[in-house]
Amino acid sequence: MDKLYKIRLKKGDTVVVRSGKYKGKTGKVVTTHPALNKVTVEGINIVKKHQKPNKEHPQGAILELTKPIGVSKVGILEPTSKKPSRISYNLDKDGKKTRTFVRGGKEIK
Repeated sequence: MDKLYKIRLKKGDTVVVRSGKYKGKTGKVVTTHPALNKVTVEGINIVKKHQKPNKEHPQGAILELTKPIGVSKVGILEPTSKKPSRISYNLDKDGKKTRTFVRGGKEIK
């Protein structure tokens, strides 16, 4: 796993799930995983993990964990149309690279 994927989403972006069990749900990106080509979105892809008894949980426990979801399954939420969009890069007058929505063409703040 030495290949790092180019993930255009950043921490804090609001995304919409485009396919799968959580289709249509929205959430904020918590972390990106470039080695896995996945992102972790709060409230999406929650799994239950059974924990054996230990000092922290003497009786054992069932923990709810948020697992990463594939980047291709999510799209950034375009605020004016409230629909998912792709991200493109444009250069401004100063030569700085800015992220823009493919749908609508506005700059991402």
